[in-house]
Amino acid sequence: MNSGSKLLIVLLGAFVFAQGCRHEVDPPPGPRGTPLTVPIPSNFPAMPIPPNNPFTVEGVALGRFLFYDERLSGNNTQACASCHAPQLAFTDNGTRFSTGIDGLEGSRNAMALVNLAWDTRYFWDGRRATLEEQILDPVMNPIEMHETWPNAVAKLQADPAYPPLFEGAFGTTTIDSVLVARAIAQFIRTMISGNSNFDKVQRGEPYLPTIDEQLGIALTQQEGGNPALGLGGQWGADCFHCHPHGGGRMTDGLLHNNGLDSEFTDLGAGGVTGLPQDIGRFKTPTLRNVALTAPYMHDGRFQTLEEVIDHYNSGGHPSSTVDPFMKYTQGGLQLTPEKKQQLLAFLHMLTDMDFVNNPAFQDPGTP
Repeated sequence: MNSGSKLLIVLLGAFVFAQGCRHEVDPPPGPRGTPLTVPIPSNFPAMPIPPNNPFTVEGVALGRFLFYDERLSGNNTQACASCHAPQLAFTDNGTRFSTGIDGLEGSRNAMALVNLAWDTRYFWDGRRATLEEQILDPVMNPIEMHETWPNAVAKLQADPAYPPLFEGAFGTTTIDSVLVARAIAQFIRTMISGNSNFDKVQRGEPYLPTIDEQLGIALTQQEGGNPALGLGGQWGADCFHCHPHGGGRMTDGLLHNNGLDSEFTDLGAGGVTGLPQDIGRFKTPTLRNVALTAPYMHDGRFQTLEEVIDHYNSGGHPSSTVDPFMKYTQGGLQLTPEKKQQLLAFLHMLTDMDFVNNPAFQDPGTP
């Protein structure tokens, strides 16, 4: 064999090898379908949309089917929607902890699914950076849906209805976990709550707030603590640091230790990062539809909004990572009973029944 033939064989072998390797590292197919524009309330910022997962009519429709599909669980009894019920603003039926398919309880309260397109960290401990990453976890969690993704995908692939839907949304009939997560993420990003009475006030739309509601709004924007201490206190409710009104989200999306404990059985973000300064820090939940999402806190320890207000009024419990916004060293907020009622009136202003009852977010049935 001459040297030219040997070189040709080597080059052909390299090409075949490269093609095989390329197949292994290729990203999944991109979006395909009819572009969809999702309306954003005028008091919200522009929505950040991942370049590899823009909205399509087909993608959102597919994600909605998957969100309600119980075959993503090990025994085909639980879907994403099982722990995120529409009538409770997509939380878990008022229970403190969700129960998985094997009858085991988790250790954290199910967070509300609302306005998640603007978040930059997911789960109470902030361990996932994107909605697509977050969606993958509950299926594999042994306490929750307790299924492997290969098994879940195989069940979807075997249903003759699904491959054409994936073809329409992503240009392939081959289903995988990444595409499932992308479709569900598209659907969840459409779940925007922005038509509460407070939104109407922000946008200058016809709604006349009561005196208590007006005073409650003002309280949330005022610093807590005693003005006589010279630390900027205004006898306010001090909500704005972690639940800013601007942007419509009603959360800063950051991690805080809000003084729930002095000793920790759940380390929060500290259990993820291993850093002492993160112990007891949890993601700030949104206040949107908060009157519908009891119980409250990462472990559902408070059953009522009144209990939540009393906790912040007390200043919470000391620890090395407690947030200075808690005003623990100043004796808490020291709100009067009248101010507590005003704050409660404001929190009820954030209920958005148009969101809760939106037919576009309800169970579409089988595909």
